Amino acid sequence: MATPLVKNAPANPKSPVLQPLIYKSVVTIYRIFAIVTLYVVLGGVLAYGFVMGFYALNTSWAAPVILSPVDDKSLDFTEKLVTSRQTLEELNVDKKRLEEGVAEMNKHKAALLALEPELQAAIVRERKHNQATGPQLLELDKQKQSDNLKTQAVLTQVKEVEATIDKDLAAGLITKGDAATQRAALNQVQSSYTDSKIGEVLLTDSILEKTTTDTKSLDVLDKQAELISEIAQLDIAIGVAQKQLHEESQQIDRLKQALATARQTPYYLTASGDNTVYFAFVPYDNRNNVSSGSPVYDCYLNMIACKKVGTVKQIFAGEEHAIHPIFRTDMRGFLIQMQLDHPESAKSKTVFLNRKPLFF
Repeated sequence: MATPLVKNAPANPKSPVLQPLIYKSVVTIYRIFAIVTLYVVLGGVLAYGFVMGFYALNTSWAAPVILSPVDDKSLDFTEKLVTSRQTLEELNVDKKRLEEGVAEMNKHKAALLALEPELQAAIVRERKHNQATGPQLLELDKQKQSDNLKTQAVLTQVKEVEATIDKDLAAGLITKGDAATQRAALNQVQSSYTDSKIGEVLLTDSILEKTTTDTKSLDVLDKQAELISEIAQLDIAIGVAQKQLHEESQQIDRLKQALATARQTPYYLTASGDNTVYFAFVPYDNRNNVSSGSPVYDCYLNMIACKKVGTVKQIFAGEEHAIHPIFRTDMRGFLIQMQLDHPESAKSKTVFLNRKPLFF
């Protein structure tokens, strides 16, 4: 059986024309994409290099900082601030107590000092009086003893008279009333003699008091010594209190100075202020462009199309550390307070001080 002949299909007359065009188009598109990609990468590298060079050379930028009352530094500052204020109040109360105590001790000391010369004068007067009256009392004592001897002799006669009265009463020469009257007179003489003896003993005591240093004089001298000792103790107490008062006054001054310094820190504004406060970190290399009242600019893409958003309100002297917003390296600098008309600028990566960075 014979195999039938198969005829070849007719060739497409357009294939030789379209195929090269498709290949050429693909190659062209690939080249365009490669060139565009190359320029985009080159543009990115140039832009990155420009940004790096810009922030390496520019000295007017600052990095906004948001301080919160719950930050570690703010909480630590608030704790120290509260402790310092409490200590200051306690020192003021103690200082007032010491001042009142010193005033009272000085008043007491003045009263004792006024009493001391009066006591000394009284002692001198008493000694002079004793020196004058002592010899007189000795003479009077001698006279009293002589009088008592005479009275004692009279008493001997009184006993004889009593015996006579008893005989006359027994003989009926006198009545009982007369006898009683006479005996009463005799008893009065006896009583006078007894009183005289007592007076002589008391006079002896007075002589002893006037002519020697008796217990009363020792009591007065003891009171004088006690008075002098109390004055000396008051002097010591006043000196100690005044020294403590001086030390506490110095400590109060130091605390007030520390609190005044604390008021000049951004953390004080954060801890004590009810309104939102805006800050920015300025590296030391950029400090020449910072001054109170200088304008603050915020820019798109961190460097172009800038607009004024506020002014610098306050510059703080304390040193702060921060991370560079572009290079991500550690920096040393200080904080400033900004008065912003556009609060959203506080969230920008950088702001510029005193002038626009690229003049537009």
